[in-house]
Amino acid sequence: MDPRVIFEDEVLLIVDKPAGMVVNRAETTKGKVTLQDWLVENKKIEIERAGIVHRLDKETSGLLVVAKVETVMLALQKQFKDRTVQKTYWCLVHGKLTPKVGEVNVPINRNPFNRKRFGIFIGGREAKSEYEVLDYYHYKDEALSLVAVKPKTGRTHQIRVHLKHLGYPLVADEWYGGRKTSRNDRRWCPRLFLQAMSLSLIHPVTGLKQQWKTELAVDLEGVLNKLVKD
Repeated sequence: MDPRVIFEDEVLLIVDKPAGMVVNRAETTKGKVTLQDWLVENKKIEIERAGIVHRLDKETSGLLVVAKVETVMLALQKQFKDRTVQKTYWCLVHGKLTPKVGEVNVPINRNPFNRKRFGIFIGGREAKSEYEVLDYYHYKDEALSLVAVKPKTGRTHQIRVHLKHLGYPLVADEWYGGRKTSRNDRRWCPRLFLQAMSLSLIHPVTGLKQQWKTELAVDLEGVLNKLVKD
């Protein structure tokens, strides 16, 4: 499945990445088409990393900004560093998350016992997320919450780690939700329930603030349709 182009002009591209597509090329992606490969092949972007400024995990769907020229890539990187880029993600978590609006501000660092994973560790990097519960649901006897999260920093696995820290792990999260729970989740939810729904930034050429939104992916919408709203 190819990414969907949400917006495109001479210098900028906003794409909706499908779940299952890896963003950047790596030794482990040989034989698989990454977003980087797709951008080179279909959009002829030849600059470093095919203009990819930030990333989403393989199973996470949603919006990504791509620079088509190097000057714009540098300008976007500065916006991310200065935290002027605003992103909103939707996730489905276990439990009835309360209060309905809140903030998580705890540092995140790489897990010293498993370098692929992250967690709340002393000496970690600052990490801040704001959240708002959109709806409460239940599946059979289990309470669930659909949550909009606005990460204010860009740490790897930040939303997954922060919601786990609060005691509300994401549905179908193999790494942070527990192996048994995740296995049970995947009987009714095909993948990690996490999507980048909106993206807002200052256009590096026009200087205007722009925002883009996408619809919830079909597979995740199908999951919500299986649930009973409280």
